[in-house]
Amino acid sequence: MSQLSAYRILINGIVQGVGFRPFIYNLAIRYDLKGWVKNTSEGVVIEVSGSKSELDSFLSSIISEAPPLSKIDSLRHESIPPDGYEAFHIQHSQVIEGGFQPISPDVSICDDCLRELFTPEDFRYRYPFINCTNCGPRFTIIKDIPYDRPQTTMAGFDLCPACEKEYNDPLDRRFHAQPVACPECGPEIWLEYSSQSTLSRKGSGDEALLLAQEMLASGKIGAIKGLGGFHLACDAENPAAIETLRSRKNRPDKPLAIMMPDLETVRIYCEISKEEEDLLTSRQRPILLLNRRSGSTLPTSIAPGQNTIGVMLPYTPLHYLLFSHKDQFPQAPYSVLVMTSANFSGNPILTQNQQVQQLLGNIADFYILHNRDIHIHCDDTVARVPDFLDGDMKGIYPIRRSRGFAPGPITSPLSGRSVLAGGAELKNTFCLIKDQYAFLSQHIGDLKNFETLTTYQESITHFESLFRVHPELLVYDLHPDYLSTRYILERSEQEDLPALPVQHHHAHIASCLADNNYQGEEPVIGISFDGIGYGKDGKIWGGEFLIADYQSYSRAGHLAYFPLPGGDLAVREPWRTAVSLLEQAQIPLDPDLLPVSYAQSLPESLPGISVLGILEGQLRTGTNAPLTSSMGRLFDGVASLLGICHKISYEGQAAIELEALADPDETGLYTLNITENGIFQPGPMIAEITADLNQDCGIPIISARFHNTISELVLEMALKLKMTHTLKQVALSGGVWQNMNLLRKSHKALNKAGFKVYIHQQVPTNDGGLSLGQAVIGQRFLSE
Repeated sequence: MSQLSAYRILINGIVQGVGFRPFIYNLAIRYDLKGWVKNTSEGVVIEVSGSKSELDSFLSSIISEAPPLSKIDSLRHESIPPDGYEAFHIQHSQVIEGGFQPISPDVSICDDCLRELFTPEDFRYRYPFINCTNCGPRFTIIKDIPYDRPQTTMAGFDLCPACEKEYNDPLDRRFHAQPVACPECGPEIWLEYSSQSTLSRKGSGDEALLLAQEMLASGKIGAIKGLGGFHLACDAENPAAIETLRSRKNRPDKPLAIMMPDLETVRIYCEISKEEEDLLTSRQRPILLLNRRSGSTLPTSIAPGQNTIGVMLPYTPLHYLLFSHKDQFPQAPYSVLVMTSANFSGNPILTQNQQVQQLLGNIADFYILHNRDIHIHCDDTVARVPDFLDGDMKGIYPIRRSRGFAPGPITSPLSGRSVLAGGAELKNTFCLIKDQYAFLSQHIGDLKNFETLTTYQESITHFESLFRVHPELLVYDLHPDYLSTRYILERSEQEDLPALPVQHHHAHIASCLADNNYQGEEPVIGISFDGIGYGKDGKIWGGEFLIADYQSYSRAGHLAYFPLPGGDLAVREPWRTAVSLLEQAQIPLDPDLLPVSYAQSLPESLPGISVLGILEGQLRTGTNAPLTSSMGRLFDGVASLLGICHKISYEGQAAIELEALADPDETGLYTLNITENGIFQPGPMIAEITADLNQDCGIPIISARFHNTISELVLEMALKLKMTHTLKQVALSGGVWQNMNLLRKSHKALNKAGFKVYIHQQVPTNDGGLSLGQAVIGQRFLSE
């Protein structure tokens, strides 16, 4: 008999709630090893004995065969004396003071559970909460680590004998699946609807589902409780239902996400590539922005003024049941559903039964509710697949990072002390860094009111507790009026913690670099285009060319300043920006110009005083007309010049509709006027745009020429900075880079010119990814 050896093994990463302990148990049985495995708040710990060769094979198999939902960040082992174990078993979890582990995001229903869901002989047939260690809720139900049932919102549901048998069987895929349940012992769904100003309960289980299908098919609006919050749903092929939803929700133009039952349906309505199919069917199941197929019969009111549609597939058992009849899927009285977050503009998604009934009473006709509590909200992720990248580089381009991804950590390019970064105001996320882990929060929303601020504060508290983070540094945006800035500064004073201000666009570029795990010694050319960012000179930046690294930045060029008459009002009313650009270009405000004629059609602010007259006065005196270098506002102004959008109802609307109209075959461009010190003067371009309008040049042609000009600006400035700073690496970040037309053209031109180009691939290029950059800058600061 060969001599016994023994190892003690510590595994870190996403290794809890993903079937890791039964995986280890079965490996140990395969290799005839003895010992134990257990969860701790530091990771998975194993003590195991056997022959040296079998132990080494065991270690190799842990890495090569790990469960699909797991992510091993480190595996350390040491030799220990054999302890005389006679069998291999799974021990109870252990809390270790200060220990922490990454937490798995919520995961789409797996194929095995889906098959059981529609198998009449299975005792979980058509059960809306079917799950196993390979799928289901994680992040949204966990209260603390280690990840065990008593630490989740399933604690109040005692297991029945059948579920308990599976839960305790190491050979079963539901072994220690914390949300495991069945119709006998688990949560249930029911339907409530409004009747004479009161809510009435009308059926549960399959009866509730059948009623919901009937009401959706008849044009009703439903509020449906899901994994991380509620959705508002209606028949996506019913224009009247869509109009009713938009009217009640006061959402006239912003695109609505839709859910389709399967890929076959998606292919009917949308153009979709193999890479897009793979992402759409992945376990994360994001909302994916797909090009609308020519001739699609879906109402244009789903996404007015756009040529893309936000599509997702079902990701919970309940979603599949909504598209089914008995054991038939898809089989419902509709083929596509609108599934938009149940919230108010910019606010977090709603999660509580009573809260939804109180707040959505004037929107929803009925509610599908359940009694599995959502501990923390988590909106749907939104993404695109860049169609201009080659081979393995093709992947995800996040627009909103949340369900399916959060709170999965991003590996920081630095490693060190703990940092909390507060993020921005719009599309807020925060970021906690501990060691090499950057924990970016789920999508919070727009920090503009008490409700969102409360959610923000509660989420920070939850993350700090869950991941055992005690920040040594707080990081905030320079903008003094951001609620995130005020929160950080107040906390800094209360807890006597140092606070570091970080300029908005420096954080954007650092975010892009960290997203790509950039560890180079030299700085990069950072091109940050967005709507608003507070500059060091007190002006509003947003069309920036930086020389930047994690430590510092310098401003090497920018879009020339122009006034924003009305301040924030100019963001909501792009015609104001258009008039400002016309004035700056010294173009007379002819009534034939579309933003001018729009302004003249507005009612007088005061008797005898026109809105346009007030605006002209603001431009002359500078009163309430802050200066900006914002590329986002330039896009808005051009959209208004072309008559596309004079007033927006959601952020980015004017620029999005401008992009949608661009002719993909047009190669012309306008004059670039770049001064020696790197200032782009848009006046000549604006003059040429108005000349094209006067010559009845088509809007698609003008839009394309404008996009081509900005792409050429990117290339010319990069080449200029390459010569003056001998740099060959470019990072693109900021909300304007959600424009795929501009991103595609700029990426191609920069690559052709020999630049290494970094774009986002794990976090959004918009302000939803900003906190990652802030946090890494904070880490670098602490290392000095």
